[in-house]
Amino acid sequence: MARSPKRLKLHGFNNLTKTLSFNIYDVCYTASRGQRRAYLEYIDEAYNAERLTQVLTDVAEIIGANILNIARQDYQPQGSSVTMLISEEPVASERISNTQAPGPLPEAVVAHLDKSHLTVHTYPESHPENGISTFRADIDVATCGRISPLKALNYLIHSLESDVVILDYRVRGFTRDTRGRKHFIDHNISSIQNYLSRDTKNRYQMVDVNVYQENIFHTKMILKEFVLDDYLFCMDEKDLDPRERRRLYQLVKRELAEIFYGRNLSRNLTL
Repeated sequence: MARSPKRLKLHGFNNLTKTLSFNIYDVCYTASRGQRRAYLEYIDEAYNAERLTQVLTDVAEIIGANILNIARQDYQPQGSSVTMLISEEPVASERISNTQAPGPLPEAVVAHLDKSHLTVHTYPESHPENGISTFRADIDVATCGRISPLKALNYLIHSLESDVVILDYRVRGFTRDTRGRKHFIDHNISSIQNYLSRDTKNRYQMVDVNVYQENIFHTKMILKEFVLDDYLFCMDEKDLDPRERRRLYQLVKRELAEIFYGRNLSRNLTL
């Protein structure tokens, strides 16, 4: 049987700040200005402030936090934001875990935090000419204390299934043990991927860029399987002629690749 990690005996409160930045992208092709407008209206409704408030409420439940305050806003012409201030909820210490393993879904989780916050902002937008529309949601989970916000990652990915996911996790500051020794991290971590469930790993291609000595961890994810129908709004692939099908395939694949790699690709590149 695996041994539990030795508990760190601290002098006062755990002052480490752990921040997870979770960026998701959804891509769609719209053939006309009217379809583009309808897509943005659909996204605005599907990811309005009320629904995002529920997502963050579930995250707070997963990490065992009390919600102190909620500020939310839907914007014109599109987009929304939600910010929550959260505080520590007393929990049995043996139920707190910061091991490298996927966090469960809401029905079976507890964690520990204090002086922390959850935020989400959405950014729908569209290309002015080629019919591509994209939607981005940025979620930040910042905690102080022993648990890592990565325990909420499994729930977030399952709740907001997306084409491209960009993850950043960083531990800042330091805390002291009872002998006065500084600790700049209080848990073992080699990759954000260790916190992802098996089904997520099977669905996404993933790349890590980690700076271990700075406690900075970065993972990029893109769906492995590409089905053009999943990216067409108000139209079906079977109704397209072969030439148009190839054009849209290249158009959407290029958009996904540029988001994943973080740079514009050559127009002559075949994907």
